[in-house]
Amino acid sequence: MYSINSVTIVGHLGADADIRTMQNGDKVATMSIATDHSYKDKQSGEWVKRTEWHRVVTFQKGLVSVLEKHARKGRLTAVQGMLRTRKWTDNNNIERYTTEIAVTPGCQIQFLEKLNDRPEDDMPPQDDAGYNNPPSDLDDDIPF
Repeated sequence: MYSINSVTIVGHLGADADIRTMQNGDKVATMSIATDHSYKDKQSGEWVKRTEWHRVVTFQKGLVSVLEKHARKGRLTAVQGMLRTRKWTDNNNIERYTTEIAVTPGCQIQFLEKLNDRPEDDMPPQDDAGYNNPPSDLDDDIPF
């Protein structure tokens, strides 16, 4: 018997890619991507839009370089990777867990629109779910 760990999402970037340099000099890119799901509320009969935020990370040198130049807030992006949960200890010595989509060799990130196709005044609308405001827990202090 075998198992599969694969995830594919298509959504809008919540912010420009965050590029950090680790202690060993290598770079890591993290992004937050919003996906939406709409459903009809059974009680009110009204349509409800729910936004989910996904943390995406890659350590691949070439991909980090591309993301640094082209991953901009609001850009429609497809990500194919694998789910990964990491355990780490914060500055207060408390164990934390982070679940993210890891883009490893064999996986990919693809921009579904050109950077110039989207004028700045044509950004996705901000809704009650905080579409343009990724949750603050995506900016956790990951010790590298």
